Amino acid sequence: MAFDSLFLSAMTQELTEKLVGGRIMRIQQPYSQELIFVVRNQRKNHKLLISAHPTYARIQISDLETTNPAVPPNFCMILRKYIESAVIESIEQVPNERILKFNLRGKNEIGDERLCDLYVEIMGRYSNILLVDKEKGTIIDCIKHVSMAYNSYRTLLPNATYLLPPAQTEKIAPKDLTVSDIEAMLADELPLAKRLVQVVAGFSPLFAREVVAAATDKNDPNAILIALKESMKQPIVPTWTITNNKEDFYHFELATSDTVVKKFDSLSELLDNFYADKARRDRVHQIGKDIEHMLQLEINKAELKITKLNQTLEETTKADDIRLQGELLTTYMHEIKKGMSKIRVVNYYDDEGKEVTITLDPLKTPSQNAQAYFNKYQKLKTAVIIVAEQIAKTEAELLYLNSVAEQVHTASPADIDEIRDELIEEGYLRAKKTKNNRVKKAKKPNLHRYVSSDGTEMFVGRNNIQNDYLTHRFAHKMDTWLHVKDLPGSHVIVKSLEPSQETLEEAANIAGYYSKASLSSQVPVDYTLVKHVHKPNGAKPGYVIYDHQTTLFVTPDKELVESLEAK
Repeated sequence: MAFDSLFLSAMTQELTEKLVGGRIMRIQQPYSQELIFVVRNQRKNHKLLISAHPTYARIQISDLETTNPAVPPNFCMILRKYIESAVIESIEQVPNERILKFNLRGKNEIGDERLCDLYVEIMGRYSNILLVDKEKGTIIDCIKHVSMAYNSYRTLLPNATYLLPPAQTEKIAPKDLTVSDIEAMLADELPLAKRLVQVVAGFSPLFAREVVAAATDKNDPNAILIALKESMKQPIVPTWTITNNKEDFYHFELATSDTVVKKFDSLSELLDNFYADKARRDRVHQIGKDIEHMLQLEINKAELKITKLNQTLEETTKADDIRLQGELLTTYMHEIKKGMSKIRVVNYYDDEGKEVTITLDPLKTPSQNAQAYFNKYQKLKTAVIIVAEQIAKTEAELLYLNSVAEQVHTASPADIDEIRDELIEEGYLRAKKTKNNRVKKAKKPNLHRYVSSDGTEMFVGRNNIQNDYLTHRFAHKMDTWLHVKDLPGSHVIVKSLEPSQETLEEAANIAGYYSKASLSSQVPVDYTLVKHVHKPNGAKPGYVIYDHQTTLFVTPDKELVESLEAK
């Protein structure tokens, strides 16, 4: 667990410097388990992100954009009522715990002073955010309600008395740790790092491994205690690392890490970068899980249909054999009697004159049996054309579905509504009923803008609605259009009559990044003028054909793409 009590201690310092003395100007709840406080302090606005997500729980200053729901959730409204315009007097960490307390001073409706405490409990799936009446010590409300049936120690419901989670009384505080305590740990069969986690309050496995690695003598209790105290005094250097193919972060550089991905100027900047893509995918999943589920079902259905159609197509290869049997029955009609179930005749088309056995319907006359074979032959011949058309149509649909699935994968939460509208328009989803059954007015797609190193504007469509609008309505015919070759991906437009080679390569990198080949190397990206890009009649959204193209090969670079995004 990278977000341990020691990391929270460092984060508390950062938050104190930026927020204490500031006023909460705005409160938003963009997602079910996340809050955004806009705090005005020292003539600056700071966006405080507080998350009670079971996997990504954290607290930080954030610069990431969020999308707010049309109707604020109930908890958000209660926070606005009680603490909007309140002043943050202090921020305290519960010793050796992943719990922060914000001491807030505000005013009630009639102007009297009101004191509240906001508790942020960062405890994995038990994470919570609670607003507490300071005078009464009771919970005003919390982002996750927990009844006595689920927690016998404390009830987390409005008007219940707020109790801190059970203290780890069996553990030793780091400041109280002695040489004899470490001697006892060394005598245990378990590795020292595991014993440190079990015995010392607030230590994560990650930090415990650092302590053991830093000890000059791993069998000397004094050396271990010195390493422990020195590790706790490490200067803050926010670092993103990889160890055994697992990404992690900490408030100082880890000696036990395999690779340092990047160092940052602040802990909040570190968390923004570390969680940006992970949190985005989770948020997209929260608001678009019905889309993901439907797409997977439709993709599976299309793949199964293609398999069955190919099997049918394989059967049509027997058409010539069926025709041959009909002709042989016509030739040997005089030898067939009604009631026969089969007949063996010489195949006069065969050079060696081999015999073949032909199955008959005993209820049919000889001529009816021959006609049945000719009818079957005609059906198979017709089926070849129909099945081939069906295969082509289903393959096109599968390509479309995969392209939408890829767009969902790379979408921002704001893009999901457009993807949903597109799927409703294409008949894959049902439109939700609105008040008075009003038809939702179509909005102009929100294009994503980038600026190349030489200042040239570039625009990206991250879903098919955006792609169609970007290429066929927004772009000028002499602009440059880019798309990854033969794979689902975004349309990219370079707004320049004569883009530089550097700009083309950067635009190609963006096209490769927002495609199914985002994790590949040497990705082929085609570019041509918009006037050479055409949408066939009746084609699915986002589908185009083009010519006069040139191909660039790029290796998508996430950092480069992010650096080019217009702020």
